Amino acid sequence: MDLPFALPTAVAGISLTALYAKNGWIGQWLEGELGIKVAFGPLGILVALTFIGLPFVVRTVQPILEDIETELEEAAASLGAQRWQTVWHVVLPILLPAVLTGFALAFARAVGEYGSVIFIAGNIPMVSEITPLMIITKLEQYEYPAATAIALTMLAASFVLLLAINGLQAWTERVTGRDR
Repeated sequence: MDLPFALPTAVAGISLTALYAKNGWIGQWLEGELGIKVAFGPLGILVALTFIGLPFVVRTVQPILEDIETELEEAAASLGAQRWQTVWHVVLPILLPAVLTGFALAFARAVGEYGSVIFIAGNIPMVSEITPLMIITKLEQYEYPAATAIALTMLAASFVLLLAINGLQAWTERVTGRDR
C-alpha cells in the first residue's frame, strides 16, 4: 500500500506547530529541557520544509535503491572492501544523481511552500518571514511592483539552483559512466 504523496499542507503545518510549540508533545521537551526553540523560528521553517520535501527525495531514491544489483556489493566485498568502502565507492556514486534530483524537486516545492510553513514560522520580521507570505502581503497592500520583484527574485534563485544541480548531475553521470 502506498501513502498519499501530497498531504494537505495547512494540516501539516498545524500538526507540526502543535507538536513543536512550547507546550507541544515534542516542543515542551526540546524547549524546556534542551532550550531549543523550534516553533515560530527558523528551525521550525526547516522542520516544515523537510517534512514537505522528504517525499520527493524518497520517491526518486527508492527505485534506484531497489535496482542496485547485490552482485556489485558482493563483488566489492569479495575484493576485500570494507562496508564503508562499499557504500562510499559503489552505492553512493549510483545514488548521487537520484539524491540530487530529489533535493532539486524538494527545493522547488519548498520555494513556493506556503501552507505548512505559515503556521510554524510565526512571521517575525527579520527572523522567520517567508517569501510567499511577503508576496501575499505586498499584493494585499496593492504593491504590485514589490510583489513582482520578490517573485522574480525567487524565480531567478530557483532557476540558477536547478541549473547548477542539473549540471552537477550531468557531470556525476559522465564521471561514473552511467546514463540517465
